[in-house]
Amino acid sequence: MKKLKLQELGRVDLATYRQAEKIPVCILLDNVRSLHNVGSTFRTADAFSIEKIVLTGITGQPPHREIQKTALGATESVQWEHDDDVLHAVEQLKAQGYEIALVEQTTHSVSLEEFKLEAGKKYCFVFGNEVQGVSDSIVGQADCAIEIPQSGTKHSLNISVCVGIVMYDVYQKIKQLR
Repeated sequence: MKKLKLQELGRVDLATYRQAEKIPVCILLDNVRSLHNVGSTFRTADAFSIEKIVLTGITGQPPHREIQKTALGATESVQWEHDDDVLHAVEQLKAQGYEIALVEQTTHSVSLEEFKLEAGKKYCFVFGNEVQGVSDSIVGQADCAIEIPQSGTKHSLNISVCVGIVMYDVYQKIKQLR
């Protein structure tokens, strides 16, 4: 066994990536404070060929040195937009045909393991603020809520970890639908 060099990984260049087909998934960051979490989300979105990221409220926007530190250039490959108002952003995404899936603990959350995707549908996964979670104003607008099963003493995971777990699961489920 040997460790592969970057040129041996067979990754596409930026222009090719931008033209490549993306999975029908959007990530919405709802008032995320940490610029490192934002950058990590960009990097995860690039890894799994996510359509776009929507940054809302106080969520930091590229270009920013702290975002770039963890994004490692993914802010150039992943399409993104910003909306000051999370409710407006959700309404716009619904109008574009996205199913809105909160990643939040609610009275109707289903386990990520049990969450089923439907072929032909577009999904937007909403990740909330590090302290307050998803904004109350959009809970009633969501089509569903999912949560990652946990058995420790903490009630939540870091957003960047949560995004990685959910997007990997969604990516695998979409591959099976194709």
